[in-house]
Amino acid sequence: MSASVLYDAPGPKARTRNRIYGALSVLGILGLLAFIIHRLDETGQFQSGLWTAYEYTDTQHRILDGLLTTLKTFAIAGALSLAMGALLAAGRLSEHRAVRWTATVVVEFFRAMPLLIMIFLLSAAVFTTEPMWALVFGLVLYNGSVQAEIFRSGINAVPRGQSEAAYALGLRKTQVMSGILVPQAVRSMLPSIISQLVVTLKDTSLGFIILYEELLFVGKAFAQQLTPVNGVYAFIPMVIVFGSIYILLCLALSGLATWVERRTQRSRKGAPPPLAATGAAVMADPGHSAPGTGPGGSGADPS
Repeated sequence: MSASVLYDAPGPKARTRNRIYGALSVLGILGLLAFIIHRLDETGQFQSGLWTAYEYTDTQHRILDGLLTTLKTFAIAGALSLAMGALLAAGRLSEHRAVRWTATVVVEFFRAMPLLIMIFLLSAAVFTTEPMWALVFGLVLYNGSVQAEIFRSGINAVPRGQSEAAYALGLRKTQVMSGILVPQAVRSMLPSIISQLVVTLKDTSLGFIILYEELLFVGKAFAQQLTPVNGVYAFIPMVIVFGSIYILLCLALSGLATWVERRTQRSRKGAPPPLAATGAAVMADPGHSAPGTGPGGSGADPS
């Protein structure tokens, strides 16, 4: 008996084989983790002296400053990349050939340009004394171009009949785009938008290349300044601590996206309009007279 239109339900042998494969995979992953932990222990990365510095208030303040710098950079770059993406997407969807081709060239150029080279170029030639803005504009140019493609594909995914019906009602293109196409497209492209924002957040770590004091730069400088313990530098503890912070930030951003998506889905399930509710009440109680048809109403008497 088929459990799905795509595949048949596994039989007893297939279920046994799948359990064996699952158990072997779990054992393989556990074995790999045990090997990594063993190697770290062999090289002295779990010495208590390597972790003591994180208990100091000064260290915690430095980490907090780096975190706030990273969040500020991400907030600016994320907002500007969304604005740039919307603008370029509108240009690529324009009916004017010159505007459409200009937007296409900009999008394709900055998508193809390696982000690290772009940040280096901006830092060396434009923002020589402001590394933050070199990082911000590098992130905006790259991620804004990617967001433009997300917006464009999301709008093009809306059924053509929606726009055709709107044009038939006499709406202008701006009204069709802002009132019909974009609200529907946002629901479908929200996961991709948030995914690209997560990439933007992680790419802020490239700021340490141009000596911008974001979170990764603080962690690297902190690990280099610590005195080695039995000849071991505290780079692995730094990676574990600061990597965990990045992971928590990305998880928080993904959780926010999930919450927004659920709120958006609930907003489409509003209460029925008053006329529909009145009609439902009339259907439920056939003896009840609709307004204007009863003895005191203004409707015509059937007799």
